Amino acid sequence: MKDRFGRGIDYIRFSITDRCNLRCRYCMPEGVGLERHENLLTYEEFLQVAAAAVRLGITRFKVTGGEPLARRGCIEFIARLKSLPGVEQVTLTTNGVLLAPLAPRLGALGLDGVNISLDAADPADFTAITGFDQYARVLEGLEASLAAGLKTKLNCVLLPGCEGRVLTLARFAQDRPVDVRFIEVMPIGEGARTPGPDRDAVLHILKERWPDLHPVEEIRGNGPAHYYAAGGLTGRIGLIDAVSHKFCERCNRVRLTSTGLLKPCLCYGEGTDLRALLRGGKNDLDTLTEALQQAIWNKPRAHCFDDAAAITEQKKMSEIGG
Repeated sequence: MKDRFGRGIDYIRFSITDRCNLRCRYCMPEGVGLERHENLLTYEEFLQVAAAAVRLGITRFKVTGGEPLARRGCIEFIARLKSLPGVEQVTLTTNGVLLAPLAPRLGALGLDGVNISLDAADPADFTAITGFDQYARVLEGLEASLAAGLKTKLNCVLLPGCEGRVLTLARFAQDRPVDVRFIEVMPIGEGARTPGPDRDAVLHILKERWPDLHPVEEIRGNGPAHYYAAGGLTGRIGLIDAVSHKFCERCNRVRLTSTGLLKPCLCYGEGTDLRALLRGGKNDLDTLTEALQQAIWNKPRAHCFDDAAAITEQKKMSEIGG
């Protein structure tokens, strides 16, 4: 369906858990509170929401977390989501630590793609960022994903001082069919205290190594990345620049948190409590579909970071019940 600004919404991210087996300092450092297990949506509840979403033309799903593979039954859930009538695509975002032994099963069930989060290509740097010495296991997961025939991407967050890591990460795209995507830090949560370099600074570093690096008009996923190719690269370099170059006018997604909060925009804390519907006796498909439809229709025009106009607009919509 379309929201009130005419954007077609066809993509939803399911965060199936708030747990993670790493402690990345910009995302989930030590001390972050976790929800009680009974507050998390069950897989059956996620599938109920998926069935309602399909009725509205949302056919593409991303399974994420926390670390989704850390939740028991994740593979079986992905298989059921893939087989749901109307679902066209299911992809997975993971930190890769648990991926290697599971990749063959994911390939066999037809998973449409894997995004592996990797912010450093050096074991010591990886441990400093994540709190755990698991770099070797992530590399095993990457190679297993490729061996299973899965479309594989690396997501690399542009943390402060990461300029020296950009080329070592980009080299994963040299001799592997891997897209390496550099993501500007979103100034929300812990990220608000850890701003890193922007897209233009990264492009400068990359072009010094690959002078023929050039933009390509290719659709390589559901996200907003701008992709670049070069003669010396097998894969592509992607840049996701939500901060320095807003792409809100092209946003096609909503997000469902592990506790059932449907968030039309990741920037805002507000959302629609689908768990209350699912567990309050109003979990029929028509009611869920209507709740999704209203939430999507009222999706904000833009994220708010430092955008006073966007913040004012969102407050106004909240006051009038939008």
